[in-house]
Amino acid sequence: MRNTKSHSIRTRISRRYALRRTGNGVIGLASAVLIGCSGDGEPQPGSTATATPTAAPAPSSATPSAAMPAPRKPVRAGTWSIAIDQDPPTLNPYGTVETETKAIGSYTYQRLYKRETSDGGDGGETVPVPDLAISAESEDGITWTLQLRDHHFHNISPVDGRKVTAEDVIFSVNLLRATEAPNVSSVINWINVEAPNDSTVVFTLDKPSPIFLEQLADTNLLQIFPVEADGRFDPATTMIGSGPWIMREYQPQLGFEFDANPDYYEVGADGKSVPYVDALNISIIPEYPLRLAQFLAGKLSSIAINSADVIGIREFDPNLQWFGQAAQLTSIFYWSNPQTTEAIWKDDRFRRAVSMALDRDSLTNSGYDTSILADAGLPTKHAWNNIIPAGWGSRWWLDPQSTAHGPSGAFFNHNIAEAKKLMTAVGAEDGFAIPYIYTGRYGGPFPRIATAQIDMLKAIGLAPQPQIQDYTSSYVNQTFRGDFEGMAFGYETAFPEAGAYFNRLFGDDPANHSNISDPRMDELSTAQSVALVVDERRALMHEAQIRNAEQMWYVPSQAGAGSSYTAYQASVNGGLRDTIGYGAGTEEYIWYWLDI
Repeated sequence: MRNTKSHSIRTRISRRYALRRTGNGVIGLASAVLIGCSGDGEPQPGSTATATPTAAPAPSSATPSAAMPAPRKPVRAGTWSIAIDQDPPTLNPYGTVETETKAIGSYTYQRLYKRETSDGGDGGETVPVPDLAISAESEDGITWTLQLRDHHFHNISPVDGRKVTAEDVIFSVNLLRATEAPNVSSVINWINVEAPNDSTVVFTLDKPSPIFLEQLADTNLLQIFPVEADGRFDPATTMIGSGPWIMREYQPQLGFEFDANPDYYEVGADGKSVPYVDALNISIIPEYPLRLAQFLAGKLSSIAINSADVIGIREFDPNLQWFGQAAQLTSIFYWSNPQTTEAIWKDDRFRRAVSMALDRDSLTNSGYDTSILADAGLPTKHAWNNIIPAGWGSRWWLDPQSTAHGPSGAFFNHNIAEAKKLMTAVGAEDGFAIPYIYTGRYGGPFPRIATAQIDMLKAIGLAPQPQIQDYTSSYVNQTFRGDFEGMAFGYETAFPEAGAYFNRLFGDDPANHSNISDPRMDELSTAQSVALVVDERRALMHEAQIRNAEQMWYVPSQAGAGSSYTAYQASVNGGLRDTIGYGAGTEEYIWYWLDI
């Protein structure tokens, strides 16, 4: 594990050379022991808001490994190292919906609020807490007054460490709300934002909102730029913010290097600013086996592990630390213009048949090896995704297997005979060909589930025609935005506010994948967005999930529903944490320290 700031990306070995070396070294050793190594919430401190953003936390689904040792004085040294599988298409979080860009931005740019994590806590239970703001006050849930923290940007030209002001916040809000901005539809409830003085920002919403603080904490939305980003530096290639990490270097296809911000406001157990480590490196390694080899060689601090590899890796290195978690992530089938097309998927019976073709328990096992892991004594998840992910638990998710789902729950059951009857009723002959589009971008359980679904669809008389698209050039900019023909399968964005799923999938969002306009769903989405009483809001969300199931505008599947595991080196201290969304750089990594 590198622990010197002087190391440059340029000194890294080339990927081709690394592949040759690991092919005969660590990968060879790893493959000998791995199985399938292939590819009611209280207002937050400082807030007098009448609209509280969260419900009572559900029981934690996080399953950390053996208890951490007794707390010791943190060590302040070393480098936190991780890997991602591709370059972000841009460094500008206002220029794309790409998750890698949002995640990278959250290392450097502050939000007004962020998610509060805890040792061993479940990401689905996290709530918004102040970040660049120190308070958010509202008497009516419509007008919110935020006071800003006395904080400074990174000491990098042309910003040069100056104080963050309300002008910067207004500038960033305007970027987010620009007509062409990819996430503008997510903040259509913000009708005015103004700055009475340098340390105060006032937001006016169109109606009382229970989700405003959730919006501020969403890494997909408002990341605070300095006004100098308007022409004095290019945010597509350079990041200058006020967050915990200062970008030192970025080289495409190789990675990022960050220094810890010595002036960050969060304070650690020793009374000094965090992060505890000196630096953070993010390598770009597309190949999972190579990422795994680097982790097993001690070069990465943590890594997401394919479920098929968990048992073997535990045997290979019993000292590793583990965190098991059901992600707040759902996957869905969606259709090209089902309300306007003359194609067969315009009929809700066809879409219901596709849902009933899915053996969801089998898919979970295919993607997450639940049988093997359960036999080994590891906790596994068997819940079924709805359009709100199962990982949200009892907060907002409606269990498709529960009596509360009513008759529409039957459309989630694996029922080949009934699915065939529906296919016959809509005139789909045996062997009916249909494009089946997904991307090769995702690893882990996704490709196994995407592939397993093909035979399930064939069992009801469909002949899926797989089209595996490049993520950047085709999938995220075309199919994900409804520009395709047939049916597609993919992950939905892991929104940190559950009501956002309805806005994305049924609202005016450009990424309303199936271009659905459902007046009843619009009513339910609007009603939940202003319901300040948690139980009332939950009931509306449940009704919306039932409404989708009745029509199967989107067919939820199991990628994202199983237990995912992250392994950490034995040298990691400070307690293992989990967040929701893409804010790990701020909400997790700053709290870890290393034995070096």
